[in-house]
Amino acid sequence: MKPVRSLARAMLSGIFVASGFRNFQHPERLAATAKPVTDRVTPLLEKADPRIPTDTETLIRINSAVQVGAGLMLATGRFPRPAALVLAGTLIPVTLAGHPFWNKDDPAARQNDQTQFLKNLGLLGGLLLAAADTGGRPSLRWRTGHRVGQSRRSVQRAVRTARREARIAVRSAATARRLPG
Repeated sequence: MKPVRSLARAMLSGIFVASGFRNFQHPERLAATAKPVTDRVTPLLEKADPRIPTDTETLIRINSAVQVGAGLMLATGRFPRPAALVLAGTLIPVTLAGHPFWNKDDPAARQNDQTQFLKNLGLLGGLLLAAADTGGRPSLRWRTGHRVGQSRRSVQRAVRTARREARIAVRSAATARRLPG
C-alpha cells in the first residue's frame, strides 16, 4: 500500500505546490479578491504581534510559501501528517476569499464559484484523511494504550514474583530455624 499512499500524497500536494509557486510570484493578481479576508484578519494579527506584516500582498506571499513548503513535504513524505494539517489550514482562507459563491448575482459566476468551492472542500477532505493516515501503523493513541497495558501487566508480574519470593524466603527461614546446628 506504500506506493499508492505515496502517489496519492504527491497527487494531492501538486495543486498546492503549483498554485503556491504561481501566487508567490504574482500576488497582485489575487490582492483584490483576498482583500476582504485580509481586512478581517489584520486586526487579529496586529493584536498578536505588531511586527507581523498585514498588507494583502505580503500575506498572500506568506500563504503561498507555506503552501509550497507543506506541499513539498507532503509529496516527499517528510512529516506528511503535519504538512497535511498545515495545507488544510491554508486552504480555508483561500476558499473563503476566492470562491464566495453566496455573494454572486450572475448565475454562471455563482455556478463556477460554487464548483470551485466544492472542489476545495473535497481537497480539504483529502487533506484531513492524509492528516489522519498513520501509514498502516497503529495510531499514537493505540500505541500509548498498548504501552500502558504492557506496563500494567509487567508491574502485576513483578508483584506476583515478589510475593512468591517472599513466601519462599519465609519458608526457607522457618526451615532453617528447625535444622540443628
